[in-house]
Amino acid sequence: MQISRLMLAPIVAAVATLSLPAFAQAFTVTDVAGRQVSFDHPVERVILGEGRMLYSLATIETENPFAHVVGWRNDLWTTDQKSFDAYVEKFPEAADLPFLGNLTDGTLQTETVVTLNPDVLLLPIGNKTAADEIKLEDMLSGIGVKIVYIDFREHILANTVPSLHILGQLFGKEDRAQEVADFWQSKMDSIAKVIADNNPERPDVFMYRAAGLVECCGTFGPDNFGLMVELAGGNNLGSDFLPGYTGSINPEQVIASNPDVVVVTGSDWSNLGNGQSFVSVGPGTADSAEASRAVLASLMDAPAFTGVTAADQGNVHAIWHQFYTSPYQFVAIEEMAKWFHPDLFAQADADATFKEFYDRFLPIAYEPGAWLSLKADE
Repeated sequence: MQISRLMLAPIVAAVATLSLPAFAQAFTVTDVAGRQVSFDHPVERVILGEGRMLYSLATIETENPFAHVVGWRNDLWTTDQKSFDAYVEKFPEAADLPFLGNLTDGTLQTETVVTLNPDVLLLPIGNKTAADEIKLEDMLSGIGVKIVYIDFREHILANTVPSLHILGQLFGKEDRAQEVADFWQSKMDSIAKVIADNNPERPDVFMYRAAGLVECCGTFGPDNFGLMVELAGGNNLGSDFLPGYTGSINPEQVIASNPDVVVVTGSDWSNLGNGQSFVSVGPGTADSAEASRAVLASLMDAPAFTGVTAADQGNVHAIWHQFYTSPYQFVAIEEMAKWFHPDLFAQADADATFKEFYDRFLPIAYEPGAWLSLKADE
């Protein structure tokens, strides 16, 4: 029996209609490692290889950033208790998500990853070397788990916007990702224009990384907070000594460099349980500002700051450490620009900028406290 074209056409149309959704939802992302990773549909089950990826994921999946998360590392809890509590209060199911270990220190159990049956394991680009060493991609691909690398830390200018778009693709929210990326770019551009138009003299700035949490003197090289210093119109001293985005220099080198400004990074690290004294700054910490300011003052009594101009003149500030692994870098840059060039940025209001970002893109309410100065009136 022959089937006419007229008889065949409805069958073909029906098959095509049934097939369209599957093909329409298939996509390929190019992650920040340059790997092309293909998916048949937006992800349904994801593991956050770093808990602080929530800072970026929540801007894309604002309605419920945990809707597709089946597990995450516990670093948000250990490094930013206030934000962790705020998200868990808004989304109680987050409290029941299993914590996973860290790939770079060998505590990530691949058996746990397999048990959670994710579509994708999101990893920071800094984990790639460790993942390659244990052939993690080969192990997981055999059970259908994809690895995708994103980055809001190591190369902030090159990778922040692409990482936002990757998240948009994975979760089927590309328009939303574009909105966030456009906001990020507009804020970065506005600061850059002021610096470029005025070409101010740049103060020498020493970024003291995780001050009090680790021995002096951790700092930043030419990316991450080091690059943020440059974008804010400062000269990052760590870039003269470190090839990567982070590392340490000795106290004698700090004294010899004699910075005009010292900026320490701080956060709520109390859950690390090591008893160290640190500057607790971050959203929701404004009530403890005076206690944090006292800690900041005590840090300047360290030998590394003996006779240093910044310490002698009180040109010392603390800023939230977690700006270094989030898509909020423009906020830190704006505030530092005001510290470095108070006349040029007299009208800048980083607190209002951060609140605007929260109000537009995040599901929890903004709370101040992400920075403070040794001089309370600055």
